[in-house]
Amino acid sequence: MKVIKRSGEEVNFDIAKIENAIRKASQATPSVKMHELEIQAIAHIVAEKCEDFTRSPSVEEIQDLVENEIMRHGYFAVAHNYITYRYERALVRKANSTDSQIMSLLERNNEEVKQENSNKNPLVNSVQRDYMAGEVSKDITKRFLLPADIMEAHEKGIIHFHDSDYFAQHMHNCCLVNLEDMLQNGTVISETMIEKPHSFSTACNVATQIIAQVASSQYGGQSITLSHLAPFVQVSREKARREVREELDALGMEYSEEKANEMAEMRVRREIEKGVQTIQYQVITLMTTNGQAPFVTVFMYLNEVSDPTTRHDLALIIEEMLRQRMTGVKNEKGVYITPAFPKLIYVLEENNVRPDSPYYYLTELAAKCTAKRMVPDYISEKKMLEYKINANG
Repeated sequence: MKVIKRSGEEVNFDIAKIENAIRKASQATPSVKMHELEIQAIAHIVAEKCEDFTRSPSVEEIQDLVENEIMRHGYFAVAHNYITYRYERALVRKANSTDSQIMSLLERNNEEVKQENSNKNPLVNSVQRDYMAGEVSKDITKRFLLPADIMEAHEKGIIHFHDSDYFAQHMHNCCLVNLEDMLQNGTVISETMIEKPHSFSTACNVATQIIAQVASSQYGGQSITLSHLAPFVQVSREKARREVREELDALGMEYSEEKANEMAEMRVRREIEKGVQTIQYQVITLMTTNGQAPFVTVFMYLNEVSDPTTRHDLALIIEEMLRQRMTGVKNEKGVYITPAFPKLIYVLEENNVRPDSPYYYLTELAAKCTAKRMVPDYISEKKMLEYKINANG
């Protein structure tokens, strides 16, 4: 006869283990002394009942049978000690599992967590604290929050219950961040009112702060779209034009409106470059409360805006984003590498898929970037619309 252990392993039935468990419960009950023959008799009854199973009984089922037989023979105090011992051993098993996991984190020899997430450095204190909290969350999830059949299936590898290290907390998992609302109407960060930005570079800076706050308040990734930043290019353009005129007037220089606008446009291009650089470097270097860089996806979709001027400005931002990603960032040795985030999504649409399309140059640049850095990923506007129509009937 076989028995299923708690680990799921199937082993041979051993009646001596049952006799030994009853014997220990009896010895722990000074007021009652069970005879050795009675102990053996109860163990044999349990063994016979196990034989009646049409399958291999589990350890828990056998222990239930032992409890019932001890009480059926009138040894209630012994049964009480047996149940207490059984409960204490269960706590020890669970405590030892969690404690050993936490100690391996502190001693930095837990290979599983070292390889689990490329975006987390297990040597950083905040990461260690996050992993320690995760182990406690897993333990609570396993013992209290999940149904026993789900947990059993997970432990046997039948299913995989994802993110159990965060399941105990009430939090969101993955968000589409509405930058447009927060940038256009203002937002609150750390109980501080952040008003509508007055330039593209400020909008980019606020966007990175929003990304950091969202990342620290949820689990998983988040997505933003560059179209929400595009309107602020015109804000910076108008500001640059005013400043150029004021500076030229202060110098007493004659100038045409065309020349002033040309000079202002040069400043706008530099600001776009700095703004995109802010997003890239902030996302790479930000450290959230759980010790990792934010999982950010940046959406690049020209048809997301209808105004021709804003779409043109969006194209400028996309171009700069692709150029900077193609360049890469320097590591600690000064070598240019490919950053993991932000992840880039480039949408293929009618105005950028053919050589005679107005924004085909962006698709060519995206292809070059992919060849060098393996990003961006691509989405077909045509197919996505088809899927959306089909899904909605």
